[in-house]
Amino acid sequence: MEKRDLMYEGKAKKVFSTDDEAICIVSYKDDATAFNGEKKGTIRGKGVINNKITNYLMKRLEKEAGIPTHLIEELSDTDTAVRKVSIVPLEVIVRNIIAGSLSKRVGIEEGVVLPRPVLEFCYKDDALGDPMVNDSHILALGWATEEELETIKDYALRVNSYLRDFFSSIGIDLVDFKLEFGRTPDGRIVLADEISPDTCRFWDSKTKKKLDKDRFRRDLGDAEGAYKEMLTRIFGA
Repeated sequence: MEKRDLMYEGKAKKVFSTDDEAICIVSYKDDATAFNGEKKGTIRGKGVINNKITNYLMKRLEKEAGIPTHLIEELSDTDTAVRKVSIVPLEVIVRNIIAGSLSKRVGIEEGVVLPRPVLEFCYKDDALGDPMVNDSHILALGWATEEELETIKDYALRVNSYLRDFFSSIGIDLVDFKLEFGRTPDGRIVLADEISPDTCRFWDSKTKKKLDKDRFRRDLGDAEGAYKEMLTRIFGA
């Protein structure tokens, strides 16, 4: 399978067409951005790490949690073949521990464990700053049907339940994370995009050391080391 035309380039990935209309190739980059692209940099090796972590976790979610994904196969260290889907224009955020923007919004310090997961939606639009929206917005503006939205909620919470247990087993707190979903040509909702230190907050369960993109976002240093540590822990599980 070979890359053909560049279909899309985002902050962290490129998407290419292939000779099969139903399949595209996602190519992960080392580019790092934060604050809707205002801060830019590079985390060496990030593309390889995010590709491998994403594929590993999606395989486990499919096999052990029954979550359908767009994954087909890993082609190289940075490239993966995926089913071509139409992305639902929503960022689906699941929060287990107060951190980041939620801490600022509700005035509670980071690190407070929530008694139940919090599910949030943001409209995917960089120019608007990915504003938070609710069910009423989503349904009224036609971004998803009621049935699709219920499926997305169910999948997101099931992903959270599975990943929390998995990461707990390797000494990591899954603080919060972002998911994206897509529609297949036959209308099924599947998990798409990635699950990686770019899209999740990971804290060491004992030391609370941040092992994710917050090290870049907040100028904490050694982002490369944090990503490598996550790779080592996950593949050592």
